[in-house]
Amino acid sequence: MKRIVMKFGGPAVETTEKIQKIAQKAIAAQQKGYEVVVVISSMATIRRELRAQAASISDEANKREMDVLIATGAQMTSALLALAIIEQGGQAISLAGWQAGIQTDYRHGNARIETIKADSITQHLQEGCIVVVAGFQGVDASGNITTIGKGGSETTAVAIAAAIEAQQVDVYTNVDGIYTADPNVVENARKLTELSYDEMLELSNLGAYVLHPRAIELAKKYDIPVIVRSAEQDIEGTLLKGEVEMEKNLIVRGVAYEADIIRLTVGFDSNEQASLSEIFTTLAEAGINVDIIVQAVIDGVKPTISFSIAKEEFAESLRVLESSKLSLGFSFADFEVGLAKVSIVGSGMVTNPGVAARMFSRLAKEHIPVKMVSTSDIKVSVVVAQDQMVQAANALHDEFNLA
Repeated sequence: MKRIVMKFGGPAVETTEKIQKIAQKAIAAQQKGYEVVVVISSMATIRRELRAQAASISDEANKREMDVLIATGAQMTSALLALAIIEQGGQAISLAGWQAGIQTDYRHGNARIETIKADSITQHLQEGCIVVVAGFQGVDASGNITTIGKGGSETTAVAIAAAIEAQQVDVYTNVDGIYTADPNVVENARKLTELSYDEMLELSNLGAYVLHPRAIELAKKYDIPVIVRSAEQDIEGTLLKGEVEMEKNLIVRGVAYEADIIRLTVGFDSNEQASLSEIFTTLAEAGINVDIIVQAVIDGVKPTISFSIAKEEFAESLRVLESSKLSLGFSFADFEVGLAKVSIVGSGMVTNPGVAARMFSRLAKEHIPVKMVSTSDIKVSVVVAQDQMVQAANALHDEFNLA
């Protein structure tokens, strides 16, 4: 029998009335002949209450105990959904992460799934149950409950799909699919019928937060079709898969943006002192993610290394650089705030030269200076002033005929 994994989170589970609607969808899928696993996030009200209770006790709560506490939110929500399915005449059982066999590493608050021992899930499916799994959680090798961090529920859904050899994953969200750009920012953005894993992965990493990159990476690795669709409307969503068959005429298939980018610049007195390896190893060891990198080495001019980081990592980056100034050998560090990253993505770029030039030409026409550039086979990103971010996104959406 075919198997399907359905993932619900956020607004889709915020009330018991909406949970009852999820129960209807799960039963309907089973009636179509599928064995059904539902992965569900915590109700936001429960999660906020749990965090508030912890904050009333401790300003810096123990990470292990916070994982134990926060995991109960999704467990409560999964039990409510199982109750709703049973009340509507179906068979269901809820499983916490550890009961579902989700094995993770030991990093509390941001664990990664290592393997899923899906025997319990498959047994319940064979018995005719809809299996409701509490997303966002697992258990480490020592038996400690862990939470998986941002994007944990959709990552759990894809990992379970791989473990039980499901035919697809349906991710139900507050949007009805993947758009060529954020429709709240770009007026003429339109929904895409299909998107490749690589394109979606780039869009996710560049600021389009519909799906977490970890979930997409897993889907690509195991070649699992993922459909992003509306939790409210019964309409077609966007299919993510290996190769896209439709809309092949689009060289660029999406525009993404990310606000609150900061450019850090480190200067050296000589080329011998400017070591890319040492700087970025030091930052990596501190857990700081560096994005766009530009090195300037010009005869007669002191060398500099510039890189972009997210606003949230600015203070820690300065602290790490200052504490390592002597060993890194730089003479000064400067920064620029009020920046944003705007990117174009499309697998068609590989066989169509001149896309970057066209992008730069349109930005110049719009009088938008480009401060940094990063490219790959299927994307070009530029750093611009944040107050020009929306203008740049709309201009590029128009330039590449995405409306």
